[in-house]
Amino acid sequence: MREESLSFLQQLVSAPSPSGYEQPAQRVFREYIAPFAQVSTDMLGNVIGFIPGTGDDRPKVMLVGHSDEIGFQVRYIDDNGFIFFAAVGGVDPQVTQGRRVHIHTGNGVVPGVIGRKPIHLIEAKDRDTIVKLDAQYIDIGSASKEETEQLIRIGDPVTFAESLEKLHGDRITSRGFDDKAGSFVVAEVLRHVASLAEKLPVDLYGVSSVQEEVGLRGGRTSAYSIDPDLGICVEVDFSTDQPDLDKKSAGDVKLGGGPILPRGANINPALFDLLSQTAESEKIPVQFTGLPGATGTDANVMQVSRAGVATALVKIPLRYMHTPVEVLSVSDLENAVKLIVKALRRIEDKKAFIPS
Repeated sequence: MREESLSFLQQLVSAPSPSGYEQPAQRVFREYIAPFAQVSTDMLGNVIGFIPGTGDDRPKVMLVGHSDEIGFQVRYIDDNGFIFFAAVGGVDPQVTQGRRVHIHTGNGVVPGVIGRKPIHLIEAKDRDTIVKLDAQYIDIGSASKEETEQLIRIGDPVTFAESLEKLHGDRITSRGFDDKAGSFVVAEVLRHVASLAEKLPVDLYGVSSVQEEVGLRGGRTSAYSIDPDLGICVEVDFSTDQPDLDKKSAGDVKLGGGPILPRGANINPALFDLLSQTAESEKIPVQFTGLPGATGTDANVMQVSRAGVATALVKIPLRYMHTPVEVLSVSDLENAVKLIVKALRRIEDKKAFIPS
């Protein structure tokens, strides 16, 4: 991966963006795409990059990846200055205690830790019990409620402290790859399309959406306003090449095997065929999964926006989803970008995607 792109990805995942508090990450996205796309931000906070195409009656294509990550929100401060919190999105209480966190305040980051009773003081019968999130607390080192309130306000967002780090080979780890990996791919597609010698036969809208983790909200409003003919959602999916996952239920997917192309009710068959045939002809590695019902992604709301949109999913294999140590392969990101750019060049008549 080129140095500038890796730096952008690092800034994107490091920027705090729990659902409803995405603008630090959105500012990174907005600044990155500004040199090669027309940029706008809507009332909900979605950032939209637009590159016009050429030709009469050309299709409108919307790419979307969401910028929001799971996190926490400050709910209560006790008399001793400990901070109680609630989850933003699907947080697993098994992975929270003993972690370092950042509380994002109007005056900057306040570091803290989520406390944990020492194992020596936990009765044997309780050692396998999961402590509920509403019983967990953050310690910032203060000695009183008054001291904490000088630094923290109720409603301040909280994230895990982890950011991007390189592992062996082309593997990288960070919090927030779900789905800043998608926002990254959208931005890189815009950059590549802007550098093409000839304009695409489509009007291209690249969206970094908000509030996906709490109800697909940004995907819904941006699809309504853009009113696309075709839509491709870039998301993450479970990589099943770790020892404790069942491939029979989650599919056979591995890191470095290429982006995932699901099939199912949420996927337009003609658009799926376009992506899979492009991958085959361009020798881009891809993997396939079946999703018989709703996908739980922005593709859901995009598909049923207005009179309907021909939708597809391009997904990045990801280990340890919704933890602070998500892991992916850089080559899967690069191949997702390559696949989408090559597929966009093959789109001609939007009527070809109407089922017949």
